[in-house]
Amino acid sequence: MTENNPAISAIATPIGVGGISVVRISGEGSFAIADKIFLGKSKLNEAPSHTAHFGKIVDHNGGFVDEVVAVVYRKPNSYTCEDIVEISCHGGYLVTQKVLQQTIDAGARLAEPGEFTKRAFLNGRIDLSQAEAIGDLIHSQSEAAYRSSLRQLSGDLSWKIKSISDELLNLASLLELELDFSEEDVEFANRKSLEDRLQKAINVVDELLSSYEVGRIYREGVRVAIAGKPNAGKSSLLNALLQENRAIVSETPGTTRDTISESVSINGILFRLTDTAGLREAMDNIEREGVDRARKEAEQSDVVLLVIDCESHDYNGSEPSYKELADACTRRNVKLIKVWNKIDIYKGTAPRKQEDGFFVSALCGDGIDFLKDGLFKIALGQQMNESSVVVTNTRHRDLLSRAQRNLRLALETLKSGKSGEFVALDLRGGLNALGEITGEITTNDVLNNIFSKFCIGK
Repeated sequence: MTENNPAISAIATPIGVGGISVVRISGEGSFAIADKIFLGKSKLNEAPSHTAHFGKIVDHNGGFVDEVVAVVYRKPNSYTCEDIVEISCHGGYLVTQKVLQQTIDAGARLAEPGEFTKRAFLNGRIDLSQAEAIGDLIHSQSEAAYRSSLRQLSGDLSWKIKSISDELLNLASLLELELDFSEEDVEFANRKSLEDRLQKAINVVDELLSSYEVGRIYREGVRVAIAGKPNAGKSSLLNALLQENRAIVSETPGTTRDTISESVSINGILFRLTDTAGLREAMDNIEREGVDRARKEAEQSDVVLLVIDCESHDYNGSEPSYKELADACTRRNVKLIKVWNKIDIYKGTAPRKQEDGFFVSALCGDGIDFLKDGLFKIALGQQMNESSVVVTNTRHRDLLSRAQRNLRLALETLKSGKSGEFVALDLRGGLNALGEITGEITTNDVLNNIFSKFCIGK
């Protein structure tokens, strides 16, 4: 073992009862450590890469621990680009812990959260944006999140960033080369050509930034608050959208005292639905707390479904409870959608203009599919092509914004006719920001913060 990449070990599968569990060892001396505890027909240290070997794990006294299959991966053809042994033992908390303990007793160190993936990055197998995509892929809760993570893992974002960086590097090099020949008054690139090329790079950065809102929805889902007066049918609407009886439905006003949250997938996008207490003057302290929570939930959501009882037809936009909600949504840029409920029993003429919202019977299910489609279109805002590169990560968005500021400043400086050294300085600032996305430029603090969010074993 060396001080640079000592052998580390961890359980790579979820803790619990199952068919198998996997204990992974990676780093210098992994084969020697495994051979201390693994008894098979041959030594793992002598085995070819990508081969599986049946045997048993023993403790330091030779005591039998478990029957296992050990898989050998020789560097650099492994997940971490290091020597790896993956031990598949019987699933179960106790047996897995015992196998892990044998690897520690034999000389491995317990891996830190995300340390295997961190080593894959440090050893050049993946860049930093791809490493983050692995974490996103593991935590995907919707089809859209899964697909966007896969695209980032395959290097789509990395390729886009590299293409911009290469162009900026060429521009900076031309300008810096001119500085070396400043006394000869040599111009290596036409200024109009430089402006056009820089503007194209800025356009690509702008395009990536504009995709973030959709990317955030892909990754985090859409937060939806279901609000309205008591007995408007909020809980029934939640149940209809979920297609299950999750919330208690009662004719007694004020039944819902607290928020109830559940998730549903609509066209591959995760929607986090929250049923809230009815908006009215509270009858007691408990109901007052529920109403306050309802208002806070609405303010923190992406979309508010304002459920209106179509039968009583009591909606008035200037009424205090409605106006307060509408004003809060406007202040926080939350989309407010009116949902006219109970159309199955309403005998009058309800407003039917498109701008008046959606018309449903939460009890019978009428109009629910139409509401789902409308909710998807309203929440997503813009559609992205399958081949589009979508930014889903807040860190990436912040760095792209920094790159954008630097590049726009460089363009302004270039157009003003100032010395090329000032333009080159701003270009380098943009390059550095882009380099932080892929990890070409980074610090230990940034790496530790990213990989600490991974689970141990990944």
